[in-house]
Amino acid sequence: MMISPEGYYEVSLKGKSKAEILKEIRSLKREINQLKRYMEEHSLEPEEMFPTRLTRLKCNREYLVRAIQAYVGAGGIYKPTKAEQKDQAFNESLRDMKRFVFDYGGYFGGYEKRTYTVTGEKVLFDLEHSLYLKPSNLPIYEPFTKDEFIEGIAALHIGEWKRSYVDPMILDGTQWSVDIEYEGDHKSVHIDGSNAFPYNFDDLLEFLGVNEEGDEDEV
Repeated sequence: MMISPEGYYEVSLKGKSKAEILKEIRSLKREINQLKRYMEEHSLEPEEMFPTRLTRLKCNREYLVRAIQAYVGAGGIYKPTKAEQKDQAFNESLRDMKRFVFDYGGYFGGYEKRTYTVTGEKVLFDLEHSLYLKPSNLPIYEPFTKDEFIEGIAALHIGEWKRSYVDPMILDGTQWSVDIEYEGDHKSVHIDGSNAFPYNFDDLLEFLGVNEEGDEDEV
């Protein structure tokens, strides 16, 4: 059973020296990276652990934030790693995002393309599917604001993802891609995969309202 960040602080950090807290920070980072690697290397295998590895990873993220706060409170100067800086820079760039495109599907079930266009403080949504006619040729507004959309994307830590995930041993299956376009000078982002996925890919599907078959969930 996982505990809250404050519970974690009371059990693992309270009264510790800077050196001891820094050691705990490094331990949390190692476990987070180990969990990521395992989930990405076994992305098609069912999860049988409870709490799940993804739950453990998310809790460890919260513990890491609390540990860094404790380290700074104890007089330490925390220096983010290059990976952390990259993720932070990616999330900051989302303020200038103008379009988020998600392609997802397979040979037998067809492919769908979801396009989210930031328009003012709202988000326009358009869906195309290779096997079905569009119910309308007009995009619709998503039921969340620009800020809510950006917050949801930022929570996925896409800045940590690799640029390609491929399992060469599987020919059919699921192919997917994410494309992000920006206003201004930000370089566009393209990430793709074939039968292999980032550790929290299911969170992306859930956020976008895509079920396991690639169809849009009913509201």
